[in-house]
Amino acid sequence: MSVAQAIVYRQLTASPKSRLQLARKLAERNIPEEVAEAVLDRFQEVRLINDAEFADTWVRSRAQSRKLAKGALRRELADKGIDQETAAAALEQLSDADEEAAARQLVERKLRPGMDLRERSERDKATRRLASMLARKGYQPSQAFRIVNEVLDGHAPADHAER
Repeated sequence: MSVAQAIVYRQLTASPKSRLQLARKLAERNIPEEVAEAVLDRFQEVRLINDAEFADTWVRSRAQSRKLAKGALRRELADKGIDQETAAAALEQLSDADEEAAARQLVERKLRPGMDLRERSERDKATRRLASMLARKGYQPSQAFRIVNEVLDGHAPADHAER
């Protein structure tokens, strides 16, 4: 049991982990399942493992650093063994306005200086590229295209209405 405890302590020292992540690590190290469960139960009792706190922290961190949309964050939490109810509670801290602002920041940051947005083919190419980038971050296609078009409209020269 002390080997299992040492593994869990080491894992938690590196970064917060969900119970499932720790269970997987113990299984990788051939710790018997009943020992792993006993150790994980004890760590949970003393609140060294708390999936709700882990999910809250994960959502804040990944939304801030990677600008991921709720859909992508929900998938990541599921991969880490966080149940849907706990994930939904953690995702509530992100408002739709926060998510949209993050998407706008990403698009603004990726705009290339010197792009001629009056040129239809150039604008279409930029729109596809930027909307694809947002889709990879978990944004819905309709939201991604709307945000990209709004940002591009804001950056187009004054005579863009002639398109």
